[in-house]
Amino acid sequence: MTGDRPERHPAPSEHPAPSDRVDLRAWGLLLGSFALLMLGYFTLPLRALGDHRPVLSWLLFGAVLTVLTLLLLSRIVDSIRGTGRRPGVWLAFLICLSLTVFAATYYVLADHPGEFAGLETRLDALYFTVVTMATIGYGDITPAGQGPRLVVILQIAYNFVFLAAAAGALNRTVRNGMETRAHRHDRG
Repeated sequence: MTGDRPERHPAPSEHPAPSDRVDLRAWGLLLGSFALLMLGYFTLPLRALGDHRPVLSWLLFGAVLTVLTLLLLSRIVDSIRGTGRRPGVWLAFLICLSLTVFAATYYVLADHPGEFAGLETRLDALYFTVVTMATIGYGDITPAGQGPRLVVILQIAYNFVFLAAAAGALNRTVRNGMETRAHRHDRG
């Protein structure tokens, strides 16, 4: 008490608990990271790989995909267990990173004549990756060579196993967060 007036404490609805607030800083970091990812994708000299260094290109693709898979599995487990820091943000970023890795690979493979029909630009590669991920398959861009077909098979398998699990875990994380906030709001 201060003087003769009782000390006023804000009602729970005036200042939500930290776990009730949407973590705008984390989602801002995600958007910023995605912007940097796209900036890198559209500006890095990706064609320095491919036909110029085929063994390095395939090793790099395999290493990046392996590390990405381990990170995704780790975040999926964190999300299921309810542990880890911001698993939803990490999952969203890793899904975007996965798509970017496949798009960059397609772009590099398309540098070799006859490997892809209709894939000429980085935007074409990103578009093809998203269309493949969504299993739409318009047919306007098609893999013609064995290397691109192998990567498409890997992407489809990767989508079914890892990205579907990551999307499910992300959905569960978001839904649980919303239910928790709604439950706390109902009690408050």
